[in-house]
Amino acid sequence: MNFTPSDLKNSRIFIFLGPFGSGKTELAINFALWRREFKEEVSIADLDIISPYFRVRDHMDYLLENGIEVIAPVRELMYADLPIVPPNVVGYIANKNYELIMDIGGENDGAAVLGALKNYLDEFEYTSFMVLNTRRPFYRDIKSILDLIERLASTARIRIDYLVNNTNIGRETTLDLIKEGERLLEKVSHESGVPIAFSVVPDFLDVGTFEDFKNKLFTIKRFFPNDQEV
Repeated sequence: MNFTPSDLKNSRIFIFLGPFGSGKTELAINFALWRREFKEEVSIADLDIISPYFRVRDHMDYLLENGIEVIAPVRELMYADLPIVPPNVVGYIANKNYELIMDIGGENDGAAVLGALKNYLDEFEYTSFMVLNTRRPFYRDIKSILDLIERLASTARIRIDYLVNNTNIGRETTLDLIKEGERLLEKVSHESGVPIAFSVVPDFLDVGTFEDFKNKLFTIKRFFPNDQEV
């Protein structure tokens, strides 16, 4: 079964965070495009001040063409290697006319950016997703993932509402690999008490009847190089 709008909480702010290589940026872009199918006013905030390589801003023109507002540093500074947080992100947090998708940089430094916005976020309902690729180094066992969830949630100063299974190895991803990630994250979910929102499936795979998947599915288009997960 596919993930649907009815599965979302009554919120208009959606936060994606996770470790390096989890695929959160690509998922955040796809999520924004998906929400644009249902909402007139959708925005996405590029709050990845850590990685200079794969960011929402790299696809700004495409997103704008598809009716999505992009919150990023001004074009003159967009590709400067500087930790710039767009000041207008606070306005979009408060603007009830807009849905807001927030892409948060990896690890502690990225999560700290979100922590700085806590006072603004606390005034509104949000839904947060911890994106996990169980094929990335350091996060292939239950304890490592549990420690990560606790650490990033503490640094970001937010609750984690859902886990997302984004287990993949680029173009070599298979359905069995995604199911492998499901099995590991089911154990993490049991230990942490954080439910799994969905498993991510790239659009080049045929999921058939969905019968073998325990989680709901969310299909994405690949935007970044096939040998990279961001």
